[in-house]
Amino acid sequence: MPAYYVPIIDAALRGAVVALLLLQALAMQGEQGRLPIARVGVLLAIGLCVQVVGSAPLFEAQVPRVWQAPFIAVSVANAVLFWMFIQALFNDDFAIEPLHAIAWLAVAGISGLNCLVFADSRSVVAQASLALQRFAPLLFAVLAVIAAVANWRADLVERRRRLRAFILVAGVTYTIAMIGVRLGSPRGRLSDLTGLVDIVALLIIVAVAARYLLRLTDTDLVAAAPAAKRTAAEPARQAATGPDPAEDRLSEALQRLMATERLYRSEDPSVARLAARLAVPEYRLRRLINQRLGYRNFNAYINAFRLAEARAALADPGQRETPVLTIALGAGFQSIGPFNRAFKLATGRTPTEFRREKLADS
Repeated sequence: MPAYYVPIIDAALRGAVVALLLLQALAMQGEQGRLPIARVGVLLAIGLCVQVVGSAPLFEAQVPRVWQAPFIAVSVANAVLFWMFIQALFNDDFAIEPLHAIAWLAVAGISGLNCLVFADSRSVVAQASLALQRFAPLLFAVLAVIAAVANWRADLVERRRRLRAFILVAGVTYTIAMIGVRLGSPRGRLSDLTGLVDIVALLIIVAVAARYLLRLTDTDLVAAAPAAKRTAAEPARQAATGPDPAEDRLSEALQRLMATERLYRSEDPSVARLAARLAVPEYRLRRLINQRLGYRNFNAYINAFRLAEARAALADPGQRETPVLTIALGAGFQSIGPFNRAFKLATGRTPTEFRREKLADS
């Protein structure tokens, strides 16, 4: 390929990536704009557009450094948005917190400062600040890995499980590879060839993600409401509507194990153990709990039964003197902290407030 073709191809590919990212941003903002994943997704798409423009070899070579500073700041801080996006995609209860904004501002601020003030400085402060800029993407790549791996086995949404693996491998590999390339390049700039490789890799990642995310409402990737707000009565109601006799039998057997044998009380219930007890493959059990019973996360399914038992005990006048901790442990929770958080999320009240109201009514 003649060398003069590379910048032309690079520019065309960058235009395609920007167009695809903006299309995703519009789709997420329009259809599910209030959901955390849509809000973070829009910010990440815009941030990546800035990165695509700012990382172009021609832009880096021709534009004065002072004008590159905002592009560099946003590009490095995209690592924070990627970490947030992973959390929002794989945790149905994710909420944007002030800590997320602080992390983004800190990474962007350090990167912009390095570009404007410490670009040519050899001082200890400058070297320390540059080291922080280089370390930040690695740190948030690791945090993204942790967020993607956490509760992976409890995830019941099969499409999301596949997307989890792709984004984890592709996103983290891309981040680490680009850090390595820039560390090995003069002044951290990409050559025409490495810039072309960069944009081709990013185009592939964005195109695959777009296949899943362009219309969030057409997929089961996003929860319309927190799964933890379901009640233990829902599985029985939803299972009765299934037309498949084999699935009906499996649903009845599962409900019997939960309601009669109370397997949700066990110390560490899992999809694998429950599937072994029912003598069915794991994928069938995940599909049943997700598609037939309406749960997106196995822990939410188990907690629904635990919380139902705890609510009944707290509302029972005969257990008025039973400590809340005893009730929580008896229902299957391992400590009071997770129980209090799950109870407050499900009812809007603390266990003590719930008990006081129910016993006052009786």
